[in-house]
Amino acid sequence: MLHETDEELREIKREIIESRGLVIKTNNLTNALSADIKSIAKRQQSYERKLSWNSATAYIVFVFVVFAALKLAWDARVDQIRAETDTRAQEIERLRKEVREGQKREEDRLRAEAKAAQYYELVKQNKRSELVEAYEAIKKEPLSRAEQSLFADAAERAKNELSAQVYGQAQEKLRAKRWQEAAGLFEESLRLKDDSSITPAVKLGLAQAYRGLARHKDAIPILTQLADNTVDREVCDDALYYLAMSQTDMEAWNDAKNTWRTMLRRFPDSRYSAEGRIYLKSLEILH
Repeated sequence: MLHETDEELREIKREIIESRGLVIKTNNLTNALSADIKSIAKRQQSYERKLSWNSATAYIVFVFVVFAALKLAWDARVDQIRAETDTRAQEIERLRKEVREGQKREEDRLRAEAKAAQYYELVKQNKRSELVEAYEAIKKEPLSRAEQSLFADAAERAKNELSAQVYGQAQEKLRAKRWQEAAGLFEESLRLKDDSSITPAVKLGLAQAYRGLARHKDAIPILTQLADNTVDREVCDDALYYLAMSQTDMEAWNDAKNTWRTMLRRFPDSRYSAEGRIYLKSLEILH
């Protein structure tokens, strides 16, 4: 009986010891599991924190990229609008310039028409002096070709008539030996028209007036040109005569002798021939 009790006690002890060991193992496993859970929890928190930072960083990067894209798009749009504005401003300025030019052309045309009407009145009234004076101004106006041609012909005709009229007055002064007045009128005649049919005669008269004023240095070039280039036989004959006389007055003896010889050779039947032979013979003897 005691033996059985002892066996039972030992069995109970053994079971208690085993139970205690099991409890200790279970407790150790529980502690280990708790530690693993805590470790996992910490890793999870760390991961979640990293994930949060990564998300925040990604969001910030996304926002930055979006803003950068918006900025680029905005700048491009601003540049486009600015370019369109500049283009339109240039176009507006061009149109304004065209309008101003058109207005100026119209004003110039109206002014030219008014001046043309005034000038035409001078043409109809045959006011030669006023025609000549006004022509330099009227030819600069924007007139039609027909108007320009009409006014040019009128001015040219007035110059010819005035030049001839002044030449006639100069001849009267020359015959009266009023040398200074004659020279002024001959010069005026040439100023009015220096390429007319009477120009050689006008130059000859001017040279004669210069001779009367003892301005031989001014007369000689004119007479030399007339003697060399004038087709008119009478003018050329007179030019050689007065040239020889001026050279004699200037004591240019050799030039005077050559001029007398030229006159006698070219115009042996000249009204100055007899006088020329006398002068030439005298110069050959004395000089």
